[in-house]
Amino acid sequence: MPMITWVGEPPRNRPALVVAFNGWNDAGDAASGALAWLASRWDATEVATLDPEPFYDFANTRPRLRLEDDGSRCLIWPSNDLMAATVSDSETLDGSGAEVAFLAGTEPQLKWRTFSKQIVEMATRLDSPLVVTLGALLADVPHTRPTPIYGSSNDPEMAARLGLIPSSYEGPTGIVGVLHITCAAAGLQTASLWAAVPGYASEIPSPKASLALVRRLGKLLGLSPDTAELEEMAESYERHVSELAEQADETNDYIAQLENSYDQQEAESGETDQMRSTDPGKLVDQIEQFLRDQRN
Repeated sequence: MPMITWVGEPPRNRPALVVAFNGWNDAGDAASGALAWLASRWDATEVATLDPEPFYDFANTRPRLRLEDDGSRCLIWPSNDLMAATVSDSETLDGSGAEVAFLAGTEPQLKWRTFSKQIVEMATRLDSPLVVTLGALLADVPHTRPTPIYGSSNDPEMAARLGLIPSSYEGPTGIVGVLHITCAAAGLQTASLWAAVPGYASEIPSPKASLALVRRLGKLLGLSPDTAELEEMAESYERHVSELAEQADETNDYIAQLENSYDQQEAESGETDQMRSTDPGKLVDQIEQFLRDQRN
C-alpha cells in the first residue's frame, strides 16, 4: 500500500522544500512555529499527506479526540502534511514570484529510514532543488538579544555558495540528521537552519526564534515576507519573559551574565547580523548537551 496520499496537484516550478518537525528538535516551538506562520502567510494548500500508521508508537504519540460542531467525535492522528504556496512578486527579492513547499511533521518513533525515504519521494516528485530543515535547540543565550541562527549543509559546494558551514557533527541525532543523510544519498541538496532558544524559557513558545528562522530562510531562498505581525509577537514574547525573570533574582542575574557574554563575543567578532551562522564548534557542543538532556 502506498504511504503517501496525494490530495492536490504538486507545484510545477521546482519549489524548495522546507521541513520542520515538532518534538525534541523544536525547542520553544520555534521551527514548527516559523513554518506554520509562513504557510499561513502565503495561504498554503495541502498537496499530500503521509500515513502515520507505520511510524508512530501511539502509546507515546497518542491520537487526539476532537468534538465536531454536530456533536460527533473524530480522531486526529499524528500528521506529516505536505503543503504548497505561491509567493507574490512583492515578497521575493528579485520580484519574480516563487513557489515553496512545506512539510509540517511530527518526529516518528519507528522506521526512520523508511520515513525519510518517503520525504525524499515527495521532494523528488516536486523536483525540489533544495531541501531545508528548520530546527531549534536550547542554549545559553539571552532572550533580550538577537536570536543566533546556526546554518549548515552536508554538501561543501552548497555550503560555500550559500555562506553556510559544512556540518562536522558526530554523535546521536534526530530525524533531521537522518533525513539529511537520506537526501544526500538520493542526490538532493540540503541545508539546515537552527535557532538558539534560551534554556531558562524552555516552556514558552518563542516567536522571536521563529522570526529569526523566517528571516534567515528568506535570505537563503531569496524571499522577503512581510514579518510585521511576527515582529509584534516577538516583542510581546520578550516583554513576557522579562516580566517572569524579574520575579526571580537568580534568573535575572543569570540573564545579565548571558547578556555580558553575548555583547563581548559580538564586540570581539565585529558581527552584528542576527542571521549569521556562528561558530560550528559551539553549535556541536550545545547540540550534544541538548541530546544528552533529552536522553536522560
